[in-house]
Amino acid sequence: MTAARPERLRQAGLASLEICAVAALYYGSATLGLLQQLVGGQVTPLWPPTGIAVASLLLRGLRVWPGIALGAFLVNVPLGPSIPAVLAIMSGNTLAPICSYALLRRTGFRTELDRLQDALGLIFLGALTGMLISATVGSGTLALAGELSAEEFWPTWSVWWTGDAMGVLVVTPVLLVLRFVHWPIHARPSRWAEGLLLLAATVCVGFLETSSTPLMFLGFPLLIWAAFRFQLAGAALCALSVSTFAIVAAARGSGPFAGHDLLTNMITLQAFNGSSSLTALLVAATVSERNQTQKEIARACRLLADMVAKATAGGHHPRLPDRGDETGEDGRRTEGPR
Repeated sequence: MTAARPERLRQAGLASLEICAVAALYYGSATLGLLQQLVGGQVTPLWPPTGIAVASLLLRGLRVWPGIALGAFLVNVPLGPSIPAVLAIMSGNTLAPICSYALLRRTGFRTELDRLQDALGLIFLGALTGMLISATVGSGTLALAGELSAEEFWPTWSVWWTGDAMGVLVVTPVLLVLRFVHWPIHARPSRWAEGLLLLAATVCVGFLETSSTPLMFLGFPLLIWAAFRFQLAGAALCALSVSTFAIVAAARGSGPFAGHDLLTNMITLQAFNGSSSLTALLVAATVSERNQTQKEIARACRLLADMVAKATAGGHHPRLPDRGDETGEDGRRTEGPR
């Protein structure tokens, strides 16, 4: 009994540290997300805290949900119209990632993101479905508080949903893949050169996205390149970069976002970022599945070769029956005509 108490205290201390870390990451990423706010000083087309919240739940479990709630409260206190409104928005921001986590766990989601079903689940369940809660609760709260008119509700809802969904689509994969990324100290110089070339091309395409020329589609070849050559690590980072540049273009109203109202721009942005994330994650998952299948085939071939080598070394030489040998109904071998 006495020995178990320090262990419980240690576990409680670790849990408290995890909760505080999640709250700090939530608050810090929210500060970055608010740099591109479009509605009411608090609604942005990219809300990284949702990606951090979903990743934290997937990696550490439901015990970190108080950190999400604490971070959401601290973020919305200076922004919300009143304390009850802040508490309502905080509840929506907390329940949305919990709902995404529950849906993903129910479908057998694996944090390695090495299967097609994992990529599809993160996109359609974790991002597009789960974030309906936060967008609806948040926009409804602002409308009831008198911060939004009836005409502003749906544009605000679309921006809120887009921002929360994009946070899951582009931030969560990066955080999940960081657990497996290691510094490629043994990589060939050509591999380093290819990675630097991909980085430079992504930056150049990003600047084109934010210019007056509507060339956002140039990001898709980069996403496929990154997924094929660098799998999930490259695809997740490239998708984050491409989506970030697209969000900056939408906030500025440049490129394909020029001359349209807020709702149209959010639909366009959601379609582009959803398509880019879908492309990156699906191609990366497909390549990972192919590589895993090749490894399993190679392993099976090695096992078979070892079995044959052991059988040969032991003197067990299988003998094929003579063409003239036959077996009768009584089980005795009879010799056929020569």
